[in-house]
Amino acid sequence: MSRQRFIALLIVALAAITAALYLSTQRNVVREVHGLPLLPALAGELDGVTSLSVLKGSTTPSVTVHKQGEQWTVAERANYPADVTKLRKLLLALSDAKIREEKTSDPANYSIIGVEDPTKPGATGAQIELLAKDAKLDVIVGKPVDQGNFVRRVGEKSSYIVEPGISFEAEPRFWIDTRLLNFSADKIQSIQFKPDTGSTYTVRRVSEQPPPKPDEGKKAAPNTPAAPAPAPAPAPAAAPAPAATPVEPAASKFVLEGVPSGRQAADSNALAPSPTAFNDLNDDDVAPIAEIDFSKPSSVTLTLSDGSVITLTGAVVGDKRWIQVAAPQDATLSGKVSGRAFEIASYRYDQIFRPLEQLLVPKPAPAAKPAASAAKPAPSAAKPVPSGTSPPSSAKKPAAAPKP
Repeated sequence: MSRQRFIALLIVALAAITAALYLSTQRNVVREVHGLPLLPALAGELDGVTSLSVLKGSTTPSVTVHKQGEQWTVAERANYPADVTKLRKLLLALSDAKIREEKTSDPANYSIIGVEDPTKPGATGAQIELLAKDAKLDVIVGKPVDQGNFVRRVGEKSSYIVEPGISFEAEPRFWIDTRLLNFSADKIQSIQFKPDTGSTYTVRRVSEQPPPKPDEGKKAAPNTPAAPAPAPAPAPAAAPAPAATPVEPAASKFVLEGVPSGRQAADSNALAPSPTAFNDLNDDDVAPIAEIDFSKPSSVTLTLSDGSVITLTGAVVGDKRWIQVAAPQDATLSGKVSGRAFEIASYRYDQIFRPLEQLLVPKPAPAAKPAASAAKPAPSAAKPVPSGTSPPSSAKKPAAAPKP
């Protein structure tokens, strides 16, 4: 073998060995993904995220939560304030997600675990798109598995199982800030009801006079001759002044104004607003007022103990209950609710918009109809025989006494 040929063979062998080592290293890299972060760049960009979008079944995001100035809003709800707590929870879940194991890289199997193209109709998974100042991150979150989810980074073939699980919603109404009103019923001084049909009526809080206390003083003694004055005794030590009696809040009750003629108002307990009617009143969804039919509205005007006035205008549309809120004295609330209608739970709507009949003593039940006349008694079998009249021949004669 010539020297040159030997060198050539040696170079080829070295190249083969190098290639084998490289391929072996690459295989080891793929296998050693356990514990690696799903989105390594997110940890340093959490405070720099400015937008989060969810795509499911369309190339247009189904929901986008983005930062407008210093406030997070939901784009699909006319930039209504977003639930920042829910947003923060999802960002932390994405940042904390660690790869447990690698799964399929075959596109034919993506749909089995929900990591197929999420923009196609009927897709199982959803794509989360994050925009930050210095990064753009996209990940497809598929079906849940054990304590985590199947996932696939957009643009990559490999899919993975990550833990902990990543939970989120793809509908805009689940991302809004649902807090609407929150005050206790003891602050309500009056509620004026104006139904869509019929007269206005008002429930008003009034002071209730306490019953007079019995006279605890003693009657003055009759005039008696003055007894000689005893010798002056040494002045006793001054006794401590009695503690002041705490002043109890004035008792109050509710009365109904606008009682129809011939009817009677219910008692104060029945007239009082529900303790939970305005306590943590949350909305289920929000929409522009123009999109909701308020052609037949009912309204409730609340006057509170601080003098502020809140007016709620309600409408029933199909199986949903919608309200408008007007609070002229509350600038923050006015800015939040202006031009918007809010869907609330049916039972909360019924607590607020109480019909007049609920505030009245029920009408007496109609008198029962008299029962049918009792059946006439059947005639007796034998009529009594008048005195002095012989009994009829058919009457049975007494038996003759036996002969001796």
